[in-house]
Amino acid sequence: MTDPSRRDVRAAPGDGWPGPVRADVETLWDFHRVDDPLQPADVAVGLGSHDGGVAVHAAELYCRGLFPLLVFTGATTPTTAGRFPRGEAVHFREIAIRHGVPDEAVHTETEATSTVQNIDNTRALLTAEGVTPRSVLLVSRPYQQRRAQAVAAARWPGVDIRCSGARQDLDTYLAAIGEPDLVAAMLVGDTQRLELQSRSGEIAPAHIPGDVRRAYERLVAAGYTDRLITPRRDTRHGQS
Repeated sequence: MTDPSRRDVRAAPGDGWPGPVRADVETLWDFHRVDDPLQPADVAVGLGSHDGGVAVHAAELYCRGLFPLLVFTGATTPTTAGRFPRGEAVHFREIAIRHGVPDEAVHTETEATSTVQNIDNTRALLTAEGVTPRSVLLVSRPYQQRRAQAVAAARWPGVDIRCSGARQDLDTYLAAIGEPDLVAAMLVGDTQRLELQSRSGEIAPAHIPGDVRRAYERLVAAGYTDRLITPRRDTRHGQS
């Protein structure tokens, strides 16, 4: 039987969302997950973000013997400066080592400030180190997977790309990370980037289903616009 107090704690971070907002966030959450079947890879690439759980998940996969080399990529951005002031990749590396990954198995790329740069810079780093992987496992926020896959498919041709994020439902994720409005805004921003970048040819083509597009548009109208590339007037949060 579920402990009622535990259930309430898990649900608390998203309790402030109106019902329709929560439903739309769930729609984007489900769309952006890929969760490929796990297979051994030559290299894993941990994409930096505000979510240190990415490093924990990458460490767990390493300890399962899925890859021999792990690269964390990411500089410091306005979203992550408070949590990871020395840079996402630097902090993620430390987290992974604390969770059992040997020091020599973890490399860092510390300049990237976008998913496109994460992939481009990591590919260049590995080339400089004489590493030419045939298979790469991208480890990211659960809801970053679809765009990360599209970026890598376009910018790392000839490589078998798979994606993995922590296997958590939305409530569990929010309970761990907090900041539900940031998560909603990040989902909106990733949806916009997926469409705009695929349309421009910067990443691989991506189809956004009608229900996902409508959920995205409703969340924009509700004010979850902080992560849009060109922010719209946000009456809810008072930003533009």
